[in-house]
Amino acid sequence: MPDSKELGVNIITPVQTRLVASRLISFREEFTVEQKINCAVACVNGCVLGDKCPNIEFREAAAKFIEETPLDKMLELAQERLRKKMTEPPKWVFPEDP
Repeated sequence: MPDSKELGVNIITPVQTRLVASRLISFREEFTVEQKINCAVACVNGCVLGDKCPNIEFREAAAKFIEETPLDKMLELAQERLRKKMTEPPKWVFPEDP
């Protein structure tokens, strides 16, 4: 029977297997837990993260607001905010000195 060198295959030991598995698990956890996306861009057609969305409470609050608030009230709120913004003095932004 040919050995692993003749077949061109590398045999890994159980210790190496456990090491690779632990690194894969930590890699997977790092990128699934710390997954950050720009919701304004990625979720235009709906949330792409589903139940793992970090903004789920805001999504639920927004859905509740839309469901419970009449359109006339929403328009009134928008006009009030616009009026307030138009009466505010301009905000100047100065670039940082090099």
